[in-house]
Amino acid sequence: MGALPKHVYFETYGCQMNVSDTELMRGVLGTAGYVETDDPAAADVLLVNTCAVRDHAEQRIVGRMGELKQHKRTGVVLGVVGCMAQRLGPRLLEQAPHVDLVVGPDGYRGLADLIACAVGGDRRADVTFRPWEHYEDVPPRRGPARAGAFVTVQRGCDYRCTFCVVPMTRGRERSRTLSDVLREVGDLAAAGVTEVTLLGQTVNSYHDGEHDFADLLRAAGAVDGIRRLRFTSPHPNDFTARVVAAMAEVPAVCEHVHLPVQSGSSAVLKRMGRRYDREGYLRCVERLRRAIPQLAITTDIIVGFPGETDDDYRATEGLVREVGFDDAFTFKYSPRDGTGALRLPGAVPDAAAQARLERLIAVVREVARRRNVGLVGGVHEVLVEGVARRGNLLQSRTRTNKVVLVAGLPEWIGTYRTVRLTGTTGSTFTGAPASAGRELAVVG
Repeated sequence: MGALPKHVYFETYGCQMNVSDTELMRGVLGTAGYVETDDPAAADVLLVNTCAVRDHAEQRIVGRMGELKQHKRTGVVLGVVGCMAQRLGPRLLEQAPHVDLVVGPDGYRGLADLIACAVGGDRRADVTFRPWEHYEDVPPRRGPARAGAFVTVQRGCDYRCTFCVVPMTRGRERSRTLSDVLREVGDLAAAGVTEVTLLGQTVNSYHDGEHDFADLLRAAGAVDGIRRLRFTSPHPNDFTARVVAAMAEVPAVCEHVHLPVQSGSSAVLKRMGRRYDREGYLRCVERLRRAIPQLAITTDIIVGFPGETDDDYRATEGLVREVGFDDAFTFKYSPRDGTGALRLPGAVPDAAAQARLERLIAVVREVARRRNVGLVGGVHEVLVEGVARRGNLLQSRTRTNKVVLVAGLPEWIGTYRTVRLTGTTGSTFTGAPASAGRELAVVG
């Protein structure tokens, strides 16, 4: 009789890259005989995939690790993996005696062996950077069949923004070969996936030594069966003319871009090390919208960065209105060990930063609501993603990344439908199937 299967429980925090990395770890441990469980009490291994971008995220994870230790018993391994693991390394083993394992993003290939060591009482930390590691031969396990999937095409980052810990947690930028990415996209299409999101820390700086991001968009968009192609997160400086042309000319590329700005003040952007100023960002927006008139743009913004004045903040608020973002992820500046911003003078009092954040959120919502109200009544193609959290509705998404709740049948999940937008809360929409004989032009 063979050994009983070992059960592993995952929790994932942070960005889409972490979601993709958890899928890699499922593949690594699945090959080693592990079976996933959604019950931490039933697990032999508990792995928390972590984010280190903001202190709040780390503190939340520390608290969660304290909760998970109640499930520890003889032979059960509790591990921290991902960016927070990379940042803290062996220190985390010293600070948290209940943690048995600390593994950074380049160490997942050795997870099964590291877990075996931890079971034997040998607590380990593997935070070695491996600039060659792309996990090309590790088939991700993505869970239940679905219409969309993430494909990591680039790891690491060579930009040194002064607020950002990513270069210290993900290492130097490196790109997978075009042929390997296309192999994975082709396999997904053959399995019924119709929407692919290409992932990278600065995804549009992708270059495998021969092919750039424009080549990648054209090649991935031409894979038979791929109906929608998305990507995140790009850097404004890397939207070359070739990339913009590919976005406009490849039918599969969706009319949405997440374009982080971080601040609307040129002075703050310079201190952030963003390598563009306010005018440069606006020129990028103009080029994108000229090429793709129906483009929806979302962004990331930080308030309270060292030295930010009231005028700097007002410049950010003004930029939100000028661009007319469809949405924005907004944050207070979070000091991170090892980043250049720690050496900058002019710390903004927390109360002032919080007031700016609350004001900015209100402005973002106002701008987004105005744009969304104008879309009501239009007809859009949506991909039905799953059951919505409220009511007996299905959640779907337009090409422009608008979430639409629609009444429909469970068998619609994973299919494309044409719906008319019937209302909006300001952020999400309600919709109804468009009448077959009265449909307007589908706009996204």
